[in-house]
Amino acid sequence: MAGPASTGIYPCIGAGECVILETVSHPIQMNPGKKLKALMGRSFFNRVEKPCVLIIVENLPVPLDRRVWQESCALRDAGYQVIVICPRMRGYNRRHEVLDGIHIYRHWISDEAGGFVGFFAEYASALAGEFLLALRVWWTWRPDIIHLCNPPDLLFLVALPFKLLGARIIYDIHDAWPEMFEAKFGSRGLFYWFVRCAEFLTYRTADVAIATNESVREIALGRGRMSPGQVFVVRTAPRVNRAEVHPDPSLRKGRAILVGYVGVMGNADGVDYLIRAAHHLVHGMGRDDIHFLLMGTGPEYDSLVALRDNLNLQEHVDMPGRVSNEFLFSALKTMDLGASSDPINPYNHHCTMNKVLEYMTFGKSQVLFDLKEGRASAADAGHYVSENSPEALAMGIAYLADNPGRRDEMGRIGLQRMDGPLSWDQSVENLLKAYRAALSAKY
Repeated sequence: MAGPASTGIYPCIGAGECVILETVSHPIQMNPGKKLKALMGRSFFNRVEKPCVLIIVENLPVPLDRRVWQESCALRDAGYQVIVICPRMRGYNRRHEVLDGIHIYRHWISDEAGGFVGFFAEYASALAGEFLLALRVWWTWRPDIIHLCNPPDLLFLVALPFKLLGARIIYDIHDAWPEMFEAKFGSRGLFYWFVRCAEFLTYRTADVAIATNESVREIALGRGRMSPGQVFVVRTAPRVNRAEVHPDPSLRKGRAILVGYVGVMGNADGVDYLIRAAHHLVHGMGRDDIHFLLMGTGPEYDSLVALRDNLNLQEHVDMPGRVSNEFLFSALKTMDLGASSDPINPYNHHCTMNKVLEYMTFGKSQVLFDLKEGRASAADAGHYVSENSPEALAMGIAYLADNPGRRDEMGRIGLQRMDGPLSWDQSVENLLKAYRAALSAKY
């Protein structure tokens, strides 16, 4: 862990294990009344000088959620005690564990939502589990900051009681939830305005907001009515030691070009466009030299596998589902170009897609639909398709497949951007600024 600190062993924190914590040499400055309240609130064994943060995320388990895990590690390294609450899902089923000094508590959640009833069941079960675990964490640690990661914008319901008890609230905007809801259901009915109301109340609860990009920051300043000093941009740049990753030629299945996809497979992610683009290339254009590797899973995974099979693409499109980091990094090292199939719509215009940054991290060119934040991230490292069309996406893939010099040039540009303005180190600086602003916020 970074920074001047002394270490000491504190016995039996949480579920009976003994852990080593660091005591920061520069504690938070509090007036005497607040300091006495904080000390009285914490149990004897947890009376540490370091500030404590509770991160609540509902969309993915930790450490699978790379953004949340990287934030957690950065905060730990900066001297914070970090506790995470997340769902039990996707193979992460332990109720409690300590990874690299970070306590992770997981709650039960219903199956991933596929409609209004599914959304209600998912969110109701998650909120109940999150609140019960938050009570447990509060009783043990009395966190100074509660860090809420959307979607959904309902987590303020969990945080509000603790805000009244003195906790600061950070709103980490992973997605613009109203735009996501509209893209998923295609209308602005009653439930859309309920979502807008929930977003507004989350902004009102928060002391500070963290945005993934400038488009989301604009929403926080406008719709969220936050001041510029309350909103910080923390991008989701991956941290990977590329020198330790080796390619796996077998993934090509004997073909000259390997096209990769990394990400969630839901009804808003456009993976069907990519599969239909593969069909156009293979069966429409006779391109037997291109192989596809689509990595990831989600609510639509089974139907997408069925679509691949119905289009007779089993020999040209591999869909291994969720893969290990080792497999993922090796595939990213091996592929010739990446594909991002998120369609053009108001929601996706506000999103920085993880896959776009992951392709750039490994120096790969990519084809993507022409989205505002996709272009802001990739710049000249991307080839942009102007319409939501499988055929247009296929033509973009064919163009890069046939132009290795252009692929190499785009890959170099992507690496330069990821090692420079989009690097994780730059985002960590903003993350720590956001935390300092939250701790200094006045009620």
